[in-house]
Amino acid sequence: METLSILTVTKALGGLGLFLLGMIVMTEGLHALAGDTIRNALMRFTKSPYSGAATGAISTALLQSSSATTVAAVGFVAAGLMSFSETLGIIFGANIGTTITGWMVALLGFKLHLGTIVLPVILMGVLFKLFFKDKIASFGYASAGFGLIFVGISVMQESMSGFEGIITPEHLPSGSWIDILKLVGLGILATLITQSSSAGVAATLTALYANAIHFEQAAALVIGMDVGTTVTALMATVGGSVNVRRTGFSHVIYNLFTAMMALLLITPYIYLWNTLLPGYLHQHAEIALVAFHSSFNILGVLIVLPFTHHFAHLMEEIIPSKEPVYTEKLDKKLLKEPHLALEAARISAQDQFTALLRHINFILGDTAYGKKCDLTLLKSALDKTYQYVDEINPKQEKDARWKELISLIHLIDHAQRLHERCEEEEYRAILVQQSPDLYTEDQKLISVNNEVIDALSSKRFSDAKKIARTNEKQIGKSMLTYRNLIAEKMANDEITIPSGRKKLESARWMTRVTHHISRITYHMEKAVLYTAK
Repeated sequence: METLSILTVTKALGGLGLFLLGMIVMTEGLHALAGDTIRNALMRFTKSPYSGAATGAISTALLQSSSATTVAAVGFVAAGLMSFSETLGIIFGANIGTTITGWMVALLGFKLHLGTIVLPVILMGVLFKLFFKDKIASFGYASAGFGLIFVGISVMQESMSGFEGIITPEHLPSGSWIDILKLVGLGILATLITQSSSAGVAATLTALYANAIHFEQAAALVIGMDVGTTVTALMATVGGSVNVRRTGFSHVIYNLFTAMMALLLITPYIYLWNTLLPGYLHQHAEIALVAFHSSFNILGVLIVLPFTHHFAHLMEEIIPSKEPVYTEKLDKKLLKEPHLALEAARISAQDQFTALLRHINFILGDTAYGKKCDLTLLKSALDKTYQYVDEINPKQEKDARWKELISLIHLIDHAQRLHERCEEEEYRAILVQQSPDLYTEDQKLISVNNEVIDALSSKRFSDAKKIARTNEKQIGKSMLTYRNLIAEKMANDEITIPSGRKKLESARWMTRVTHHISRITYHMEKAVLYTAK
């Protein structure tokens, strides 16, 4: 009996290992096959926490990896492509998506017994991986992983028959709240060991199917496994940016909330099944368990979603940003994903450019919309953004990412020159403001800057470029005429040489400022166009 027990345990662990291997292989294959498409869909269709929850659930179900969805979401918020509240919707929805694995195990693994049928699928998948490339190879890899999952389930089922009479529900805690909490703890521990809640859920379903545990025990274990996934999220926040930490702790708080709610629902859930369909819970316990897993996750999302913005604000208060506002999106971890790093740099540069425009308006006398900024802090931010861009390394030269990188370099270079006009030549702006001759151009520049800011904030980059370009031409023509007029007055002794030089410097300042603004908007539009390709 002892030898049989060792062999049985070894077989059970081997089955679990095959299941885990299958999940890893299938996830990697699906990510290579459709990862970019799903990531783009996440970004495209997430417009609110509600749409975020839907896209998060769907993408996790398709990729079979909540981690892949969560990492993508964290990258989006870190790069500034999404608000923190929208990203929370994706993370909440990912919890629903993970329950699809349980349905796959219960319906296909237990009901259809695919363990033997999928063996040819594994062979086909391996051949596709060996002899083909790109999408076909990725499809083969995903197919092989899919097959391994059910082989693992089949091995676990067979091994469970060897535990009949050895492990029974009476051997595990049950009955009191303390016992239930012990089972939750076991579920957390199982997830920590396997680093996969799906594997734990599959093992629990197998034990339930073999009558080694009863439904209440299985439900508590599954709840614990849901909580266990947050430990991995917490570990991932170490050394991460403020948005990564906010996301990780949000995941923990949310899963603890759903866990407490689920614990309270176990008894009513069992009562409801026994009342509506007497005997079904005992005969099809595995179906009832995955339905319970999906139900409490869906209910949790429905309860939390209306308060997502409040929840996000609370997390921002609990974990405040220590980075200056101009550079908080420049997360070093994004450098592994050049497209996200480029977007983070572009959005940071846009914020810095907007601050410069408001500062120019302030020194020109616009007290309504102009705002003086800390030029020293802004200079440091521009330098840091330049250094960050220098570390971005697109995989292929001459592709859209590479062209976006070139545009960003030009953009930041012009932003630094514009900063110099503000910092080193601010007195010339004061001359512009105080010169009656340039009052019209003064007010025109203020108006155009505000229009550019509005266009950028509403993502009308083409409009911003056109507005700035038109203004550059008009100001340039006007300043040329003005400089000729001043030169004539200086020659005719109508104004003194020092006074004339100051006026010429003011005109030169105006010309340079409008030129840099025009070039920045030009390169910003280019960068955005390359991003869309």
